[in-house]
Amino acid sequence: MSGLIALLDDVAAISKVAAASIDDVAGQAVKAGTKAAGALIDDAAVTPKYMRGFHADRELPIVWKIARGSIVNKLVILLPVALLLSAFAPWLITPLLMIGGAYLCFEGAEKIAHSFTQTDAHDSEKHIHPDDAGAALEEKRVAGAIKTDFILSAEIMTIALSEIPVQNSLLMKALILLVVAIGVTTAVYGAVALIVKADDVGVHLATERGGLLAALGRGIVKFMPGFMKALTIIGTAAMLWVGGQIVVHGIADLGWPVVYDWIHHMAEAVALQVPQFPASVAWATTAFFDGILGLALGLILIPIVTHVINPILQVTILPAIAGVKGMFGGGGSA
Repeated sequence: MSGLIALLDDVAAISKVAAASIDDVAGQAVKAGTKAAGALIDDAAVTPKYMRGFHADRELPIVWKIARGSIVNKLVILLPVALLLSAFAPWLITPLLMIGGAYLCFEGAEKIAHSFTQTDAHDSEKHIHPDDAGAALEEKRVAGAIKTDFILSAEIMTIALSEIPVQNSLLMKALILLVVAIGVTTAVYGAVALIVKADDVGVHLATERGGLLAALGRGIVKFMPGFMKALTIIGTAAMLWVGGQIVVHGIADLGWPVVYDWIHHMAEAVALQVPQFPASVAWATTAFFDGILGLALGLILIPIVTHVINPILQVTILPAIAGVKGMFGGGGSA
């Protein structure tokens, strides 16, 4: 009998350790994932455009294809690379973070530049009729979305890796990144699915129901265009802020803290002027200057990325990535 009791005690102890480990993984995953807010918001804001013009019954299958490709991006390619970096080249994490941050700055600045230069001719894609192109256009849209997702996923996974304590074991890091990858993908593409179907739900309620439900449906239809515009603006601002912050912190970590110190001192000075909310004012001031620097860096990078980096990627890295994803069915049909 005493042996059984001892065994039960051991099982209980192991269960407590396992539960604590799961809580630790979940907690660190949430902390790491929230640091990638800029990339997450932008991912949710950008992806719905790939469903533009398709029949309503193809929207969710397209979201599923992109989500599946995103999981392949994160788990098959980026997670092993992140673990290799952590094990053999941790000194590369900061430079890679800075590259990812610079790319976020470029994306945000490019969106702002396009908002001033975009015309109907420039946005000719809005005149495409997907019904005439069929599956070929759908696969092209999905492939484009997965390529965009790869860049954002790389940034998300690198940010997450940088937030994991270095003393964690390789297995612990792998579990945290696994949770981040699955959680982020589920959150982003779950939100995308809700966004792209919101109009259909609103129209259905407005036309098939009466009373309060019909009014709710009309409200949803009217609300969604403004919501999408606000989401795009917030996503762009978040990209510039997060990208600028990553670059500024990276430069400081590499031994040149002048910009970081200047922003820190400015935040403290402004916070002193509003003693009622010093922490909030300091955060907003820091985010503002990080965003301004991010915008400036992004504008500088636009011609470099457009005319130099993107052509190189198109003929080297991206085809190799597409080949790896093809082995795992990342862009297959639904």
